[in-house]
Amino acid sequence: METVLNGLRVIEMAGIGPGPHAAMVLADLGADVVRVDRPTPMTEMVEPENDFVLRNRRSLIADLRDLDQREEVLELVDRADVLIECYRPGVAERLGIGPEVCTRRNPRLIYGRITGWGQEGPLALTAGHDINYIALSGALGLIGRREERPLAPLNLIGDLGGGSLYLVIGILAALLERERSGQGQVIDAAMVDGASSLLAMYWALAERERWSPERGTNMTDGGGPFYDTYRCADGRYVAVGAVEPKFYAELLDGLGLDPANLPDQMDHSQWPAVREVFAEVFASRDRDVWAAVFAGTDACVTPVLELAEVPETPHMAARGTIDHSLGQNQPAPAPRFSRSDRPSLTPPPAPGADRDSVLSDWGVRAASGAYGSE
Repeated sequence: METVLNGLRVIEMAGIGPGPHAAMVLADLGADVVRVDRPTPMTEMVEPENDFVLRNRRSLIADLRDLDQREEVLELVDRADVLIECYRPGVAERLGIGPEVCTRRNPRLIYGRITGWGQEGPLALTAGHDINYIALSGALGLIGRREERPLAPLNLIGDLGGGSLYLVIGILAALLERERSGQGQVIDAAMVDGASSLLAMYWALAERERWSPERGTNMTDGGGPFYDTYRCADGRYVAVGAVEPKFYAELLDGLGLDPANLPDQMDHSQWPAVREVFAEVFASRDRDVWAAVFAGTDACVTPVLELAEVPETPHMAARGTIDHSLGQNQPAPAPRFSRSDRPSLTPPPAPGADRDSVLSDWGVRAASGAYGSE
């Protein structure tokens, strides 16, 4: 069997955040991803050789200000299916690898551009991070406790959900369209656009006045006592998501509460009082005791795990969701396919380590000199 993206050639211009993550997703699906690293190491939270997001690809180093090295990258572009860059608008053009240059050389190229604000608009050239993009999209303002400041949800909504994954969707869609037209195209993946798309359901609720603008007062933003987290006797937490009435009934049963002694589940005015009851009961036992109480039920109660606990959790272990094949825990590739293989993980390369093999495999003549080789 082969992987779903076997034979797809991808060039990743080195960056941080959503660009490398999108390249990882494509590499995890079997694409041949080559990361073009910069001569000067980038400032990153994790050293490149230890960054799981950089797995499953090869690396070469190129200084795009050097004409010979730039030409070597462009010869790879000639043979590529996809290029990913996450520079600010105009930077790729100044470096000589903008979409006009690349698509003129390779009309079938899918040129993926990912930024926070997009390629155009008043903020296009302005610096920002995930928290800024989701703030402007409206997502950040929806997250947090009542009468408290908004809570940043890591960088999952802007960088990864609204950025990386929407870029991957765009790339795969453009590849499918290329089968019909024979032509590549340029993708403008902006995190503000992707994060906004993720909010479609909440826009619909708000437009129909079914979502309160007051944070932490709605059914699924922590306002509903049946959709929240609770501290247990050992200081750890459980997550409760018993929205539907039949699930709510199982929650009350597991907590040993009589529905006759509680207000109607959807009586918003009584939610604070019900939360106090739930909190008191959950605080009476340890987290894992509650996990055992609700095991096998539809009460939608799960332990809130620390990362170190995840690999040995029965369900996660049975699915192999966390991979340990390289001696360290990291997420396994996702999703899964009925016929196609899931590639084995390879460790992140040292920057520049694979120049010779990449040039050979892609049929590019090696320019004079040994720049970028290690």
